[in-house]
Amino acid sequence: MAAFASNLLSLAISFLLILIWPSKAVLNDHYYDQACPQAGKIIFETVRNASMHDPKVPARVLRMFFHDCFIRGCDASILLDSTPGNQAEKDGPPNVSVRSFYAIDDAKARLEMACPHTVSCADIIAIAARDVVAMSGGPSWNVLTGRKDGRVSKANDTINLPSPSLNAVQLIQSFAKRGLGVKDLVALSGGHTLGFSHCSSFEARLQNFSSVHDIDPSMNTQFARDLRGKCPKPNKDHSAGEFLDSTSSAFDNDYYKRVVEGKGVFGSDQALLDDHRSRWIVESFAKDQSLFFREFAASMVKLGNVGVIENGEVRLKCRVVN
Repeated sequence: MAAFASNLLSLAISFLLILIWPSKAVLNDHYYDQACPQAGKIIFETVRNASMHDPKVPARVLRMFFHDCFIRGCDASILLDSTPGNQAEKDGPPNVSVRSFYAIDDAKARLEMACPHTVSCADIIAIAARDVVAMSGGPSWNVLTGRKDGRVSKANDTINLPSPSLNAVQLIQSFAKRGLGVKDLVALSGGHTLGFSHCSSFEARLQNFSSVHDIDPSMNTQFARDLRGKCPKPNKDHSAGEFLDSTSSAFDNDYYKRVVEGKGVFGSDQALLDDHRSRWIVESFAKDQSLFFREFAASMVKLGNVGVIENGEVRLKCRVVN
């Protein structure tokens, strides 16, 4: 009798733990086939239309996906608005320049009309990120879906996002904490092939870099001079900056070619060439765009699995919890 009671208690405790412990969702690429078969089409059309009106949308949506998944996992916490009692992720210092949330809001509104309370905001970001890459000439891939939306978003957590000044060791450690390897780090850094950076993210490399070097010695000298011309001290033009590669609206491997030439805009870009664990991958991607595309797609699927849980919610509006 005592043994039976003990077993019963163990079963009860196990069941309680299942109920309260966050469980990792099992994602698949057919999640909405029955419940909302038009989800992919709606998201694609919405993001395509937004990109036609604003060419900055692809880079911003791709960055949104990275920044969402790196904090609390891919749970759309980056979309939540701040409240009087809480400053949310989108208002954390690294995310102040993340824009185009309206594209996700528009897709969500259309999805709620077509398939009420079905498609999560987290899945919308993941699908939209794939779509903007493909629309920009990059690879496509099957996006695994079934994510739920988180209920917590804190600006202080954004301190854990990789900064543009990190060295290779710090970058590798940051990605490893999220289950991502060196190849994932280098491949996902290739997302910088789309986009633009303001001077504040790289101007520390351009003068008074160290007690020995005025300019970051890893930079191409002429490139550094060009950037100094665009980002003078003091700089009254707050919109000044530099495109992250020379074909900033096209998804290609030009980013890696520029890093090999010493023309990476961020210190973290150029750092990939300084470490033997990442250098050979940078050089491989610079020579073979198709290889980069394959590895980028694989790493995006892997990133999309970071921190995914199934006991969240499907928000009715992406900016607020239900």
